Amino acid sequence: MSELEVRDLPAIDFVRLTEVSLEDIVSHMNDPRVAEHMPLLTSEWTHKDAKDFVTKKEETWQRDGLGHWAILSDGVYVGWGGFQKEGQDWDFGLVLKPDNFGLGMSIFRKAFEFAEADKRIDFITFLLPFSRKNLGVMSRVGAEFIGNTEQDGEAFKRYRLDTI
Repeated sequence: MSELEVRDLPAIDFVRLTEVSLEDIVSHMNDPRVAEHMPLLTSEWTHKDAKDFVTKKEETWQRDGLGHWAILSDGVYVGWGGFQKEGQDWDFGLVLKPDNFGLGMSIFRKAFEFAEADKRIDFITFLLPFSRKNLGVMSRVGAEFIGNTEQDGEAFKRYRLDTI
């Protein structure tokens, strides 16, 4: 990558969800383009839903020492994502605002570097809804399809990526 290309990339920062406004999260989660790929998102979000969501995500930080972040690009909220303990697995999730879908790989690379440096994380898993048709990114990053699974009554494709 040339120096010019590096400078053109936005600065990506991970901050706690408590550092962004609940209104930003509500607006994000109520975008119908987001709901297309979130089968567990079944109703419109309210301010209370966003507050409960942030509280639950903060509880994972307290319990596991890691969780989901708000993601900023050049200081602006573009989505949320991160690692959450699911049984013995560290699951990685990423939910971006539709206008920022193109930042996904840059954000994933930064998160993966974090996972590689964290001694607790030998591998990460991904749960992708069946609505996601373009799954080439999974093979490009080296993730292996390990089967289908169900969560809260919805089917997902499950992938694994080693960090060591």
